[in-house]
Amino acid sequence: MKNRILILIALISTVSFVEVSAQQDAQYTQYMYNTMSVNPAYAGARDGLSALLLYRTQWVGLDGAPDTATFNIHSPLGGEDGKVGLGLSIVNDRIGPTQETYVDIDFSYTINTSDQGRLSLGLKAGGHLLDIKYSELSQYNSGDALLNTDIDNKFSPNIGAGIYYRNADKWYLGLSVPNLLETTHFDEASLSEANERMNAYLMGGYVFDVNTDLKLKPAFLVKAVTGAPLQADVTLNALYQEKFTFGLAYRWDAALSGLLGYQVSESVMLGFGYDRETTDLGQTQFNSGSFEVFLRFEPRDLTKILSPRFF
Repeated sequence: MKNRILILIALISTVSFVEVSAQQDAQYTQYMYNTMSVNPAYAGARDGLSALLLYRTQWVGLDGAPDTATFNIHSPLGGEDGKVGLGLSIVNDRIGPTQETYVDIDFSYTINTSDQGRLSLGLKAGGHLLDIKYSELSQYNSGDALLNTDIDNKFSPNIGAGIYYRNADKWYLGLSVPNLLETTHFDEASLSEANERMNAYLMGGYVFDVNTDLKLKPAFLVKAVTGAPLQADVTLNALYQEKFTFGLAYRWDAALSGLLGYQVSESVMLGFGYDRETTDLGQTQFNSGSFEVFLRFEPRDLTKILSPRFF
């Protein structure tokens, strides 16, 4: 059975001029562990060196479905009390015949607004490469010359900005636009156009201490982009004995998710997430859901950190 995603792209590609809107920024279910990818103001917010590897495969069973690999590392400069944060973020995002690779440097500056409050301002600078392999679609229309002319390593610069506020171990709120430049790639050879659209994010969370062993944190992430529906994720996570994390999430009109995490040691955390589509796409036998797995490494004594692990 033909993949719906590739069929749609193939049909669009049969006309003489094609406009391709690149997919929205990479989607994450475990966004609370991958905050710096969408908000540069988070750089250094873990009060020490923090590195994350995350892999997401979406709609397993559908050829050409989204596939995302993410790496980021960040730290405050000058120790835990450093006001300047610096980070590096690399994201490789694939869907069908398209592939985008983002490389960004993140910078933040933190202001102590009170004994408990910290306000961070962030900037992101870098760029990304875009590949579109039209030739991979030739099996659907081998006579179309357009499908034999790929877009290879089209580079565009990127700048972004964000603001992030946290109040000790209780709550946080952030607003960011990680890609302020709306870039248009035009390829005269293939008469094709690809647009990179601006994405805006609003996030927040609150930690409730149920007892000495259990913490609950409701959190949300809202994403808006021109030309696409508003996306909202709502999550409830629980942390038990500072070791085990488990939770549920709902992506509005899209998916239900389960999350698990385990603090292997003071430095290493493993996490797993699973999404099940609530749309018609989730009812097909060709979609086994979406999976995420991450590894976080923080070479320090986490028991000395005042901020909760949720942040």
